[in-house]
Amino acid sequence: MTSGSRRRTLVLATATLFVLSATAAAALLAGSGAAVNPGFKTLNREFSLNSPGTENGGAGGESAELLTAASQFAQARTAPGIVAPGAYTNAYNQLNTLPTYGNDSWSDVTKTAGGYDADDADYRDWYSNSSGGAGLVTGRITGLAADDDGHVYAAGAMGGVWRSSTGGGKWTPIADGLPSLSSGDLQLDRANGSLWYATGEANTGGTSYVGSGVYRLASPTGATFDPSMRVGGGELESTTINAIRFAANDKVWIATLRGIWSHSRTGDMSAPWNQSFAPNETYLPGGADANNPNAAYKNIVNDIAIDPDDPDHLIAAVGWRSGDSYNGFYETTNGGESWRKVDVLGGLDYTDIGNVSFAFSANGKKLYAMNQSPRKLNNLGGAGGTLLDGVYVSSSGLGGPWNRIASSADLGNASTGSALAQQFGIGYRPGVQSWYNQFLLADPRLNKADHVFVGLEEVYETKDGGNHWATVGPYWNFYFGCWNKDVLYPPNGPSGQNGCPQSTHSDQHSAVVGTYNGVQYLYVGNDGGIYRRPLDGQVNGNNNATDWTSLNDGTIDALQYYAVGVGSIVGDDGKRPDIDTGDNVLVSGGLQDNGGSLVRPGAPKMVSNFGGDGGDVLVDPNDGCNIVQEYVYLAMRVTQTCANPASTDAFLDFAQRTTFSINPGDVNARFIAPFVADGKSIKNWLAGGNSLWYQTKGFEIRSGAQWSKVYTFKNGRTATGSVSSSLGVATAVALSGDTALAGWCGTCNNLGFTRGVVLLTKQSDGTWAPKEVVTPDSTAIPNRYVGGVAIDPADSDHLYVVLGGFSRSFTEGPGAGIGHVYESTDRGATWHSIDGAGAGKFPDVPSNRILVLGDGSLVVGTDLGVVYRAAGSTSWSRLGTALPLTVTLDLELGPDANIYAATHGRGIWRIASPVATATTTATTGGGKKPR
Repeated sequence: MTSGSRRRTLVLATATLFVLSATAAAALLAGSGAAVNPGFKTLNREFSLNSPGTENGGAGGESAELLTAASQFAQARTAPGIVAPGAYTNAYNQLNTLPTYGNDSWSDVTKTAGGYDADDADYRDWYSNSSGGAGLVTGRITGLAADDDGHVYAAGAMGGVWRSSTGGGKWTPIADGLPSLSSGDLQLDRANGSLWYATGEANTGGTSYVGSGVYRLASPTGATFDPSMRVGGGELESTTINAIRFAANDKVWIATLRGIWSHSRTGDMSAPWNQSFAPNETYLPGGADANNPNAAYKNIVNDIAIDPDDPDHLIAAVGWRSGDSYNGFYETTNGGESWRKVDVLGGLDYTDIGNVSFAFSANGKKLYAMNQSPRKLNNLGGAGGTLLDGVYVSSSGLGGPWNRIASSADLGNASTGSALAQQFGIGYRPGVQSWYNQFLLADPRLNKADHVFVGLEEVYETKDGGNHWATVGPYWNFYFGCWNKDVLYPPNGPSGQNGCPQSTHSDQHSAVVGTYNGVQYLYVGNDGGIYRRPLDGQVNGNNNATDWTSLNDGTIDALQYYAVGVGSIVGDDGKRPDIDTGDNVLVSGGLQDNGGSLVRPGAPKMVSNFGGDGGDVLVDPNDGCNIVQEYVYLAMRVTQTCANPASTDAFLDFAQRTTFSINPGDVNARFIAPFVADGKSIKNWLAGGNSLWYQTKGFEIRSGAQWSKVYTFKNGRTATGSVSSSLGVATAVALSGDTALAGWCGTCNNLGFTRGVVLLTKQSDGTWAPKEVVTPDSTAIPNRYVGGVAIDPADSDHLYVVLGGFSRSFTEGPGAGIGHVYESTDRGATWHSIDGAGAGKFPDVPSNRILVLGDGSLVVGTDLGVVYRAAGSTSWSRLGTALPLTVTLDLELGPDANIYAATHGRGIWRIASPVATATTTATTGGGKKPR
């Protein structure tokens, strides 16, 4: 999933139906008497290049983008139906029966000694976020735990569990042996020191990546997780888990996508979990409504809390973020034997309860709650531009009366920064993504009941029960007068006296308090990793914390990539800062919420040379500084200098830019939309949205107008041929000479899902003739998401398709079918499965990319790593060893004859190609391989 735009220019965009121009922003600042950051002076040029719905998010802004991204990530894994329990464990078991091909091990390319620097001053071209203040970053952290002896545990959204014994930093992965590295919650049972890990990331809905259950590590300071440590049986497979909570009566409770469950904390760990409550039982697996497309949204529990004075008294926040009749607050007073819905009193509207977080003060006298409003979500925030209802406190338990102690406006004014900041909030309107960004933490000290931390897009703190708030973790520093273009250098840098202090990355998900060397620290986890500051920290005149430290030191690689590209070092490439040492290739990638990355393997650190979200990426194999990086929705930008400008002034001067927008303007493209170069000529490219776009200028393209529209997908169609209201959109594209291949869907969600494959042939007059080789009503391939397509570089009649989702054993949707890899040898006239059979059968797991090597052997990226089929074989193998079992979304063959895998949770990895002769060479000028 993605958290939407993160470009520096978007500090001016809100989640309302308008975008404030930079000119107006500068005027507002000037009128207030506040210092005007130089960066505001030229930002209006950027807005003139972009259209609503693409690079600036359009109506609904970042929150709407994130909703789209989460939905589309799920579609590739669930459509056309709901996934039944056991699907991922079955796939894991099948994968483990496959032999391993070769003796080589995968190596982590993006795990560098110096980390991933989001603020590198040498890569501040126009699309950079450099100097925003996030510093060293990694991927999304959804769970945190810490003890009083310097041990800190962090759970990556799709990267498993990491341990530090130094109060943060020097991280070691400790869960790589588990069948799921998707993380819901992580909690330390302080009564006995055990660490509990709930798999299945839960952000209020059926769009998260499901897990395989809950695991308990008895000795977390030195041991590692393994599958035998699972608590219970298979009852929690294929679900997501929001929270783990411990009661004093030896019970552990969890809040899941399928209701509330409990288990003994110290008894027989193999005993099954007990389901205590589900508001709509008929929608659970095995129920009468289990196959309803809305089943995944009918039993969501967002949080549970246990009364500090009574372990049999529990409260729960239940409901779907968009609203449902069952949404509300529930409680039990008899240890879960019965539950009742509570219509609360006071200022909290019990008819508008969405995603909620609870926190009891340590003395039990105050109960805090943060609520996201379904009404506002369904109206995209309305005129207020936020989805947050508010932060509340009750001194009388769940029933209230409740008193609101913070609204979005209160939090937005929790800074004495610029007038612009006070008018529009520090960043986006606080709570614009509160269905996704939430933590609520009360100080664990008994005498600090009024000390509370709130995590939304930013981090907020109150020390007096909500009378006053401070934005201790601002979205970024571009708003403040302390910002300047030399912010990274003393005396203006984070260690100097004249610059803004470091902030955290935005989009908060988890928080915990731990002790290191006798000092208590607040640890927060967000879309950029892990940060800490003293629990009793300091703030400056803007009410921003001055004492944050990034703990993303390079030893933790939880980065969530969508794509990877690789090119050779030539000319001045190797003279550029931070890529002047190492191997002879440059590796680029597009990341969830962390822009575009650039690393030379063996160099001391990795840099961010594109800001914003990163999507697909294209790199010239002959010159690694020729890069195309997608933001989202085909909003591409090209550089021929690695986005390393000749002058640092390029950060402020649009005329000096070396990065150019080449967005073709397809506003209906997928959130992460595909594009490729011709495998036979690097100058020819194909991109896919609602239309297919073609251009022949290579990396010298400078404008979106230089693309030509060569085909437009029809409206989506049902299996009976009737027209759907959804547009057809490309999900995968390939290009080889005069042949183009594209997979598409529309409708793309579970209800009414359709898919197809179209083949285009270039004519002598330069036009392209289309032919539907898989129609919506065709049974040639299963009716599932087309994750990848490929054209054999030696024979353009030889085509491949790989499919997402699961086969019909686990997916009950219409036409789910059997198999994942399909082949045509007659230009799409007929198709047949090449999954194989027996011990070498392709595992039943969502598949995302296919790479055809020079001898015809195949490499496929799946949700559980990478599999391989040698030329002439009918059996599949696992390719190499040591690759974490997380989602592999992209595969590329580099000019160094290494295969590169982009994982969505554990960075970029590489391994020597099994084929001695690479199909991409620095001499013939190939391109990104058809996928």
